Amino acid sequence: MSNPILTSRKPGHKLALLATIFSLIVIGLGAFTRLVDAGLGCPDWPGCYGHILWPQTESEVARAEQLFPHAPVEHDKTWPEMVHRYLAASLGLLAIALLVICARNRSKDQPFRHAVFLLALVIAQGLFGMWTVTLKLWPQVVTAHLLGGFLTAATLWLLTLRLSGRRWRTQGPDKRRLRKIYPYAVLCSFVLLLQIALGGWTTSNYAAVACPDFPTCQQAWLPPADFVEGFNLFQHVGPNYLGGQMDNEARVAIHISHRVGAVITTVFLLILILRLFRASKVSRGLAGGLLALLCAQLSLGVGNVLLNFPVWVAVTHNLFGALLLLAMLTVLHRLFSVEILR
Repeated sequence: MSNPILTSRKPGHKLALLATIFSLIVIGLGAFTRLVDAGLGCPDWPGCYGHILWPQTESEVARAEQLFPHAPVEHDKTWPEMVHRYLAASLGLLAIALLVICARNRSKDQPFRHAVFLLALVIAQGLFGMWTVTLKLWPQVVTAHLLGGFLTAATLWLLTLRLSGRRWRTQGPDKRRLRKIYPYAVLCSFVLLLQIALGGWTTSNYAAVACPDFPTCQQAWLPPADFVEGFNLFQHVGPNYLGGQMDNEARVAIHISHRVGAVITTVFLLILILRLFRASKVSRGLAGGLLALLCAQLSLGVGNVLLNFPVWVAVTHNLFGALLLLAMLTVLHRLFSVEILR
């Protein structure tokens, strides 16, 4: 029998894979920077207190604090911010390299427009990184910046899949069953994106700690919650959102919404996983991987609360959210490009 997975790699595949891994590192470091309250570790942009790296000697620190009297230098917060910035800038260089490779090999059916979109997305993400600092962690910008990081990783991974040429090959009836799942998989991806956005809104408004117990919230199933204020997208800018400005009831509303969203997302994904298991032998491995990622993500979400929100669990929770999104993109790509086995 012929191989059920067809592979025909194109130029740039390995670089796209490397860039995808690199983008996940940037996402993880970005989450760490946010969770240790280092988002304003450098109050200016693109430098740090006017330095290429950050002020290190006593005289440099003294000068920096004269220039920024309302932002004392904290070395445990300056380095995560600047390392994150430089890694994100390096991701831009990888995007340029991928665009050059795709441009040079356009005759080989390279996804040139995909590479152009990737570079534009990375540039936009850099602007949101700047606005995150200049607008003092305004939640709307912080959430958009987080989503931009996830979308950058997703765009890179989709480019990797397209350059890999990997496709499922199966019998005609199996192909028809798999293609019927595609619209539902698109819906699941949309639901997952909404849940990721909810997670971003939760962290940007410092609402993760609003419910320190599980499965209840503040020892109640229905605690007082202000959904209107919690999802007010027209908050004024500033002066500084470090630590958040919403009251407790608004943060509870955000946290509860994220928990409910997790339940809804889980139901949608479990149905998709079941349909993939039933559709064809070629889709069972990916269904199993999706199930493992979903279980890990749910465990990390619950563990984040039960363990009193340790940074490493929260960072890992962010990363597994990104991996779930990449897994969903893999499902979509395989379903869309499935071929009949010959």
